[in-house]
Amino acid sequence: MASSFSACAKAELCKSIPQKSCCALAECFGILLFCNSFGADGIRIITESREFSQRLPKLFRKAFGVTFDQQPDEESSGKHNFQITSPEKIAVIMEAYGFEPNGTLSLHINLPIVEDDCCRAAFLRGAFLAGGSVTDPAKAYHLEFTTVHQRVAREAYTLVQEVLNFAPKSASRGGGQVLYLKQSDQISDCLAYLGASVAAMGIIEAKLEKELNNKVNRRCNCDEANTSKVVVAAQEQIAAIRILRERGVLEQLPDKLLKAAIAREEYPEYSLSELAAVMEPAISKPAMNHRLKKLVQLSQEVSQ
Repeated sequence: MASSFSACAKAELCKSIPQKSCCALAECFGILLFCNSFGADGIRIITESREFSQRLPKLFRKAFGVTFDQQPDEESSGKHNFQITSPEKIAVIMEAYGFEPNGTLSLHINLPIVEDDCCRAAFLRGAFLAGGSVTDPAKAYHLEFTTVHQRVAREAYTLVQEVLNFAPKSASRGGGQVLYLKQSDQISDCLAYLGASVAAMGIIEAKLEKELNNKVNRRCNCDEANTSKVVVAAQEQIAAIRILRERGVLEQLPDKLLKAAIAREEYPEYSLSELAAVMEPAISKPAMNHRLKKLVQLSQEVSQ
């Protein structure tokens, strides 16, 4: 089964582990604040991304020096469930972010963790890997981050606005808080900032392809409309010439009008420009139009 566009974007982001400890800590922070459950009673991260599943244990060891108490086999399919239930490990993780595991826990983005530019990108990358998705640009433009924590959503909104210079939209959905982007250029910029340059280029290419297809369709529709007009006008002109012939008027017309009538009957599918070009000598499109209109006018006069 082919991977989705979102899965491919996440796989691209998982190709390497942050080299700097501060970035590993920031990325884990984004993961924890946007994952399924993060609290003093335990941590639970569920993902369908095989690449993210392979990244998580390495990332947590680098950031905290801890292992998961429960984790899936790397070869397993479907949803991968990671859990930490050990109070000692949870305390290590909480303290790394300035939280008191035994006190009243109010989750928020601890600003010193995302002070540097590299750490801000790492934080948002973690948030996307744990609670984000992006729609196939061939279908629609939509990228989102989802968290169950209202305060985290508000602070992440400000962070996105600061680093990307545009504000995401926000909404509530099923008890969660969603930050989302709907413009193709903003989604492309966001993915590039996170480190998914190939996925970002995919957004741009899809947009260009859509624009090209729209231009082709508009041109085809315009050509079809113009063709229909040519056909209707030609039918009217040929009918007029037939009336003039039946009334014995056609052969008595000036040479210019007679030649125009003969040309139209010989080339019923031609446009005005094409008809004008076959005249001997060739004439302009307005001149051809004038002669054919004169034929139609004359036919109406003799029919009265």
